[in-house]
Amino acid sequence: MPGSPLRILQLYPKGDFFTGAGIQLRDLAAGLAARGHHVTVATPPGDVWPERCRAVGVEHVTVPMARAWDLRAAWRLARVIRSHRIQVAHAHKGRARTLALLAGLMGGRTLLVLNRGVSFPVAGLRRVGYTTRRVQAIVAVCESIKRGLVAGGVAADKIEVIYSGTDLERFHPGVDGAPIRHELGLGRDDLLVTQVGVRSWRGWKELMTAMRTVAARQPRARLLFVGAPPPRVAEIADRARAAGLGDRVTALGHRDDVPAILCASDVVADAAWAGLGITGSIREALACERPVVATAVEGMPELVRPGETGLLVPPRDPGALAEAILALLGDPTSALAMARAGRKRVEAHFSLHAKLDATEALYRRLVDGR
Repeated sequence: MPGSPLRILQLYPKGDFFTGAGIQLRDLAAGLAARGHHVTVATPPGDVWPERCRAVGVEHVTVPMARAWDLRAAWRLARVIRSHRIQVAHAHKGRARTLALLAGLMGGRTLLVLNRGVSFPVAGLRRVGYTTRRVQAIVAVCESIKRGLVAGGVAADKIEVIYSGTDLERFHPGVDGAPIRHELGLGRDDLLVTQVGVRSWRGWKELMTAMRTVAARQPRARLLFVGAPPPRVAEIADRARAAGLGDRVTALGHRDDVPAILCASDVVADAAWAGLGITGSIREALACERPVVATAVEGMPELVRPGETGLLVPPRDPGALAEAILALLGDPTSALAMARAGRKRVEAHFSLHAKLDATEALYRRLVDGR
């Protein structure tokens, strides 16, 4: 994109790196830096983010962000904005938004962009954080979230829909899933259904219930959950035993080899019933040309087109979920055709390259308009 390099600050108030939001921020910062922009990432103290930023050639600064209304943290952030001559600050998560607004009152004023990646209602004082004139733009990760913000009183022309991006060099059908199947003890005839993410609203309990029906009709079917903290791993094991599924269900903690896990799967599912915009693992599974079934909530229909790029079911309906999974397992030719169409859709609209293009254009438009 033509023009001089921009001076950009990415604000992330959490110490975690392994969530979808954290990985999206890392990829965005690295991609913009690779395009010649001066990018700084600000996170709370910790070892992980400085190391990860160094690995991709991005500057990192530490800003305490334990509380939203922390005046000392806001003052520190204002100093960073002034010393780095930041032109655009992009705040991810509500705490970063509040601290950036406070920093503006302390002399750290810059163009402010907010990221909105969840569909929970915006109400009360939180609404002010989106409608204030101090916020120049809001990036919504899907059209559904934009509609929710507009319904909450945010001006439509302030909201830019930019889909989260998939790194197509990392997620592709050529990744070898055989080591994962070997690790899980799966034979050639075993059928693996996988869900990445096990927070309560991600519907993992509903998927477990659906698996009872799937297992009764597909004796070789197995269920894998990925990304479970240790207490949840134990809970999943207990529920599997209580459901009579025994060793048909496996739960893993955080994994760095998610592309291989997806490529090892026969179906990738997401049974979420609240909170999400578009589930990243479904987007990544399609990039790997794996068949998907997801719930028809929020932005999922923008990615999964029923019968074309996957199957959609109503939320909190284990029966419908089981039938959709069985349909994909029972007709692998049709399932693969949908997965290949899904890969093409991801390439066109949900790739990291597309996200970088759209975000860079937004920043440039804001700076030029100023």
